[in-house]
Amino acid sequence: MNTNFITPIQPINSLNSTSSVLGTQKTEDSGMFKSIFESAIQNVEEAEAYHEQQQYLLATGQIDDVHTVTIAASEAQLAVDMLVQLRNKALEAYNEIMRMNV
Repeated sequence: MNTNFITPIQPINSLNSTSSVLGTQKTEDSGMFKSIFESAIQNVEEAEAYHEQQQYLLATGQIDDVHTVTIAASEAQLAVDMLVQLRNKALEAYNEIMRMNV
């Protein structure tokens, strides 16, 4: 069992050290958060481009398997649905943070 992708949780020792921990983690976390959305957007763009290519091949008679167009359409739709769900979860998390009492 490979556990290289699991990162351990770092304990926060005191409230005074919270600002230093959050200050260093802020740019790393925002970069990771940004990269998740960038990869989801790239995935949507690639799936849409592949779907358009398959549609073109079907329209010009260069494709023998009609089911590949249907599969490409389903993959493109799933990619868009995943991006929309990521956006919804991010907005829900933001709204939940904004409702917190400090």
